[in-house]
Amino acid sequence: MYSKLVLKRVDPARIKEVGPDRAAAEWLIRCGAAVKWKDMEKWQTDYNTLPGSGFHRYKVEVIDATDSAVMDIGFPHLRGLEHLRKMKFHRCSYLDNNALFMLAYVKNTLDNLEIVSCGNVSDEGVLSLQALQNLQYLYLYDLPEVRDREKCIHTLTQSLPKCLVDFPPVKKD
Repeated sequence: MYSKLVLKRVDPARIKEVGPDRAAAEWLIRCGAAVKWKDMEKWQTDYNTLPGSGFHRYKVEVIDATDSAVMDIGFPHLRGLEHLRKMKFHRCSYLDNNALFMLAYVKNTLDNLEIVSCGNVSDEGVLSLQALQNLQYLYLYDLPEVRDREKCIHTLTQSLPKCLVDFPPVKKD
């Protein structure tokens, strides 16, 4: 476990060397996520095909962390991402409230967020999303540790008046 945590820990020297976007992309891809660069159509999923030069031209615009191993220890990588608009966390086993608190690093740019089937996210984490004042769309679903879904909806709707908050109940078969 130690070696895996080292790979996910923030390295300030690396950020200084390659910039926040490249460093964040490295972390995300090592965790199994995908990134989309601003003004590019192709998703970056392979660490070995990350751009080898011109790092500062590449800006992370979208993150798809579906089925990835992102965890709070790496979320400080988000600091300095000035073009990030959308994040998607579906079935992220290690995503927790601490990680959600750190989404405040991208509060000025993030306008679309999805959190689905992440079992370590509770009311506290969901309510921390109030800090994301730029959000226009928030989709939450199947968060089993959330105990008061209605309160979360009400609080987020009041705190984020420009945001469509969509948090439907889990469908039972």
